[in-house]
Amino acid sequence: MNRSFHRSEQGIALPVMLIILLVMLISSVYLLKSSNTTTLTAANLAYDSAQGRAVDAGLHQGFEWLSDTAKTNRALLNENSSANGYVAILMAGQSVRSEAFWEGGRVVEVNQQRIEYVIHRLCSLKLPYDHKDNACVLTSDNPSAMGSSVKVGDSLALDAPRFTTIPKVHYVVTARIAGARGGNVVNQLVVQIGA
Repeated sequence: MNRSFHRSEQGIALPVMLIILLVMLISSVYLLKSSNTTTLTAANLAYDSAQGRAVDAGLHQGFEWLSDTAKTNRALLNENSSANGYVAILMAGQSVRSEAFWEGGRVVEVNQQRIEYVIHRLCSLKLPYDHKDNACVLTSDNPSAMGSSVKVGDSLALDAPRFTTIPKVHYVVTARIAGARGGNVVNQLVVQIGA
């Protein structure tokens, strides 16, 4: 009787071991796939960061030209300068997705990457900022910080804007790069320059 009991147990270890090996194989495949996905995600984040830094180099070149021109010959900022990527107006309704937005821009190469930038003055016409027909985005220093009796949040509204100091004209420097992997990066920089 003892002998028949041993015969029925023979060979049960092989199917159990095969099931355990199959479970281990499936687990290792999922573990490998998970680590591969993590590696790809980290590589994509590093690539995106490198693209962002390259675009910032284009922003910096545009800002340098704008700053130097404002210091040396401010009257040049009333006209377009496509050689420098400068447009004296920003048409309403344009966005970075429209090709008209990039007309007059400049292409530079930084670290063997093609970067395009454009500088827009936030004005409606190619005239001086204070011309009666021109409308520009202007700001001035907070008058309450200069000893004014007007409290923060109170209105200074009259029929025309009042600036306590020389107003600052707004400019937007926009740069973009088309990545080799299909990723596009667009960065913008808002600059205020005293008129």
